[in-house]
Amino acid sequence: MPRVLRLFRAPKSGLPMEELAEVSAIQEMGFEGCAHARPGSRQVLLADRETLDALELSPGMIRENITTEGLNVNGLKQGESLRIGDVLLEVTMPCTPCGQMDDLRPGLRSEIRGRRGMLCRVVKGGVIRQGDGIEKLV
Repeated sequence: MPRVLRLFRAPKSGLPMEELAEVSAIQEMGFEGCAHARPGSRQVLLADRETLDALELSPGMIRENITTEGLNVNGLKQGESLRIGDVLLEVTMPCTPCGQMDDLRPGLRSEIRGRRGMLCRVVKGGVIRQGDGIEKLV
């Protein structure tokens, strides 16, 4: 079963991500204490370990909130739902790489295009923990 490998949030915009063992996902907002939590379609960013490994990147480097294992995140479709513990996420759109990617490694913005992960909104809040299973809902 796919699972949550790592969890991150941005304590302030522009600062490094902080890793968490668990986090509260707030309905229609995002992760509690994350500088980017707000209403809209860009509340939580998912990226998979397999893609990060292929790009020789460490979890958290591309500023994802959830690093998954065993889930092809870039193959998810808009409108699909994911259950992680009590939390329900709706996949809203692919994440377009920004200029910060080239700050990590020159050329990364182009290299990661189409593989940076998927943005989601929190449909139902709750707690997400490292190791939680991820269920795709039909």
